[in-house]
Amino acid sequence: MKRYPFLDWMRGLAVVVMIQTHTFNSFVRTDLRGGGPYMLSQLVGGMAAPLFLFMAGMTLAFQMDSLERREARRARRWLAALRRAAYILGIAYLFRLTAWAGGWPNGSAQEIVKVDILNCMGLGMAALAVAAVIPSRPRVHFAAAAGLAIAAAAPLMANLNWSGVPPVIHQYLAPGVAQGGGRFAFFPFASYIAFGLSTGTVVKRTGAEIERLMQWCVPVGFTLVFTAQYLSGVPYSIYPRSNFWTDNPALILIRSGIMLLIMAGAYLWTEYCAGARWSWIQTLGKTSLLVYWVHVMLVYGSWVKPIQRALDIPWTSLATLAVMAAMAALAAARMRWTAWRARKRRPPAAEPAPTGANCR
Repeated sequence: MKRYPFLDWMRGLAVVVMIQTHTFNSFVRTDLRGGGPYMLSQLVGGMAAPLFLFMAGMTLAFQMDSLERREARRARRWLAALRRAAYILGIAYLFRLTAWAGGWPNGSAQEIVKVDILNCMGLGMAALAVAAVIPSRPRVHFAAAAGLAIAAAAPLMANLNWSGVPPVIHQYLAPGVAQGGGRFAFFPFASYIAFGLSTGTVVKRTGAEIERLMQWCVPVGFTLVFTAQYLSGVPYSIYPRSNFWTDNPALILIRSGIMLLIMAGAYLWTEYCAGARWSWIQTLGKTSLLVYWVHVMLVYGSWVKPIQRALDIPWTSLATLAVMAAMAALAAARMRWTAWRARKRRPPAAEPAPTGANCR
């Protein structure tokens, strides 16, 4: 599968945003959490999960494109997409298990069934796996329509009566942590996967005209942002009740527009500015799952308990830089180890045949 440098850079940017968000959330003193710096860190951090889900959808699109070319049977394509979703769900529960073990003996068993971003990613990919049976051209429209439908249904799902439903199902499906819902619920977060699936399919179909596609992403992105922002301020709504920050479709469209702008900017940077030199952000993007796993253990682990919720803004900023540097070093080491293993597995080059002058 072809690797796109701008997507690695975009994923690396999401990693940077995620690290600063989690570090500030873990270390900043409680009395400083109402101030500008902390609130800004969390506001910017709200883009990390949508970026990861959007790019998971793009990766899913690339895999479906490859399956379409290699496998004629639709059922096999669907099953292959489901296996990928099951793999992500397995990783999600393994991560929750390690989080619980890391907090032992004070960890709660609820940590194991907590619905986090990887759980949402796995469920969303499983629901959208059916797109693998659809040819690439209509898949673009199917995925976009699915994203709009999921976003539009979120306020309705949030306000259903979930009293008789097991809490874990509530957390998987409906948003609203205060009401017992999930922080990364299928409605509306799976819409980012669907929009990524639609966008990724377009990217694969564009081929050599990708630069023109990125140019179009700019006006489309701005149109989404400003139109959705205007609609969010209209004094009436089709929904009886909606929370802008948890279930409002306008926020989904605003963030989707921002992601299109980020994607166009990442393409411009990697194609014309960054050159072929080593990039720590791209390295973070290539090892995002490892970095996600390790940095959460690092900033939320019991070993840093003495400084959790105990630092001021300058010290937290220094801690953030230290965690980023450590994760960049870890990512670089992982890439070097992967390259070393690839070299070891490579078959030795055949020795050149003896020339006539050396023959006796």
